[in-house]
Amino acid sequence: MPRAIWKGSVTFGLVNIPVELHTAVRDARPRFRLLHAPDKSPVSYQRVCQRDGKPVAWEDLVKGYEYEKGQFVTLTKDDFATAALEKTRTVDILDFVEAATIDDRYYEQPYYLLPAKGAERPYALLREALRKTGRAGIAKFIMREVQHLTSIQAVDDALVLTTMRFSEELVDSSAWSFPAGKLAQGRELDLAVKLVESLAAEWTPERYKDEYNENLMRIIQGKLKKKKVTLTDEEIRPHAEVIDLMSRLQASLEKRGVKTGPASVTRMKVDKPAKGRKTTTARTKKTVEVAAEKKPARARGRKRTAKSRRGSKVA
Repeated sequence: MPRAIWKGSVTFGLVNIPVELHTAVRDARPRFRLLHAPDKSPVSYQRVCQRDGKPVAWEDLVKGYEYEKGQFVTLTKDDFATAALEKTRTVDILDFVEAATIDDRYYEQPYYLLPAKGAERPYALLREALRKTGRAGIAKFIMREVQHLTSIQAVDDALVLTTMRFSEELVDSSAWSFPAGKLAQGRELDLAVKLVESLAAEWTPERYKDEYNENLMRIIQGKLKKKKVTLTDEEIRPHAEVIDLMSRLQASLEKRGVKTGPASVTRMKVDKPAKGRKTTTARTKKTVEVAAEKKPARARGRKRTAKSRRGSKVA
């Protein structure tokens, strides 16, 4: 079994459950190293002092907070230990809240809580109590000298501890302007609901693959075998200034065998990407295609201008 990354106890009231913390996710992305192109040798990094340009040893490093440009306050390990309040080995549950009321934006990293030897019964009791009530334990604990806000929930046979963001870490959505609800109503909304329902499915995470990583691994394996790998680009939909929203909804439903009645045409304007703006690969391709389509139009425009000028001279 993998080594625990933290050991301590889950506490609430007078209950104390010894546990171990294990990671619940893994990074499946391929890892790359930077190489020196001519001889393919790995590149190493040095910590260099910006003032004298000399390498700095680990024992000569300190952490600093930049309160003004180029002005720092340094902190020691003792300072961080003091800020961490009482360094305990406990996950202190403060409240039990309805799990469904927690905004997903607060969640960060999940971990498995495993019971220490002899703690199986209280562990199972807490898990089943959380499952039966539909509640999550909101707790705080200190790991690696940092205090974390967490939730503890029952997932299958496990208690899952998920680190969470504090409220001040979330960006207030009022900083932006979102479309009003009154813009979605009537037959358009009915068709949109039907389309969503026609695409409804059970959550099956295995269905959704990281195609980019899969393509990278195909290329890597091809290079190892000294074979050329050909990948098919995804279909790129042509850019359109105006989308006939109702006809798109109806066509999508009819394609799935859902009958729809006649509907009025509603058009939705789509803004072009700003000039010089960075986009994803797909968007970049779209932008190139749009530019290619518009070139003949601009050329025709110049011809008409030239004709009009010749006409004015004759006149």
